[in-house]
Amino acid sequence: MSDIFEQDINDSEEDISKLEDADFKPYEEEGEEHFVYPKILYLVRLEYSSEGVYVSVPDKFEELKGGDRIIIPTRYGKDIALVLGRTNHPVGLKPSDIVKVERKANDDDINRIEELKEKEIDAAKVFKEKVSEHGLDMKLVAVHFLLEEAKALFFFSSENRVDFRELVKDLVSVFKMRIELRQIGVRDESRIIGGLGVCGRPYCCHSVRDKLPPVSIKMAKEQSLSLNSTKISGQCGRLLCCLSYEYNWYAEARKKLPSEGLHIYYDGSNFRITDVNPIKQIVRMLSEDGRLLEIPASRFVKDNGKWSIK
Repeated sequence: MSDIFEQDINDSEEDISKLEDADFKPYEEEGEEHFVYPKILYLVRLEYSSEGVYVSVPDKFEELKGGDRIIIPTRYGKDIALVLGRTNHPVGLKPSDIVKVERKANDDDINRIEELKEKEIDAAKVFKEKVSEHGLDMKLVAVHFLLEEAKALFFFSSENRVDFRELVKDLVSVFKMRIELRQIGVRDESRIIGGLGVCGRPYCCHSVRDKLPPVSIKMAKEQSLSLNSTKISGQCGRLLCCLSYEYNWYAEARKKLPSEGLHIYYDGSNFRITDVNPIKQIVRMLSEDGRLLEIPASRFVKDNGKWSIK
């Protein structure tokens, strides 16, 4: 594990931007303002990769319930997905994210999936043997055989770019089908494997939502968290997904509260706001004469751009 995790972050010594996602952009809510979502919309999951997919259903299609399995088109090909439930208020959803259900999985499909799972175990062993023969730096994360296509997916991670062309040729000769190798990042690896976070709950990316905006240090600061790498980074070595998941609430809550560092005249003294807690709705202030006050946020009012205490 990197040295950055062995001590508290010090802005003058550590580059805390290393914890951010490389593709970070300022947070913007996705979706199209005037897009009308289908009346009936479900959230489903590809179990082998823990990817969430929104699906609509054809006219007069039977109602689906949590636990049902359906056949849908995916970016890898037609495959089976697990229905999580119906959704009425999709978040960050674009029209292109919605796919249409092909059909409901039948008993033959379920039996076929179980057979393929057994083959995936053997395929993982073959993959590791071939990787060793070629001397490649690749860590296998997951194997999946598509239900309706003769195609195998191998998800792997590596610190470097890997030339796996010869490896693919070997795998094709063994499995006699199309082979697709996908190099994934540390967040994707955590999403697929799953686990427990520092909070004691399953990873957000695995259990809450897999399509989260990139996470930034700004989000940690907005939530008044200590910039200590051991506290704001997950098992993947990147900033915690929950920082992004909860960021919008904090950003909106702070708009209704005075900001830290603001000076307010109250009770005959000049006070400086030292801490704002949007969860507890408490504002702490320190006066010139050393008094420290905790005041409910409900007592703060803003009039003509100026804050005061009622």
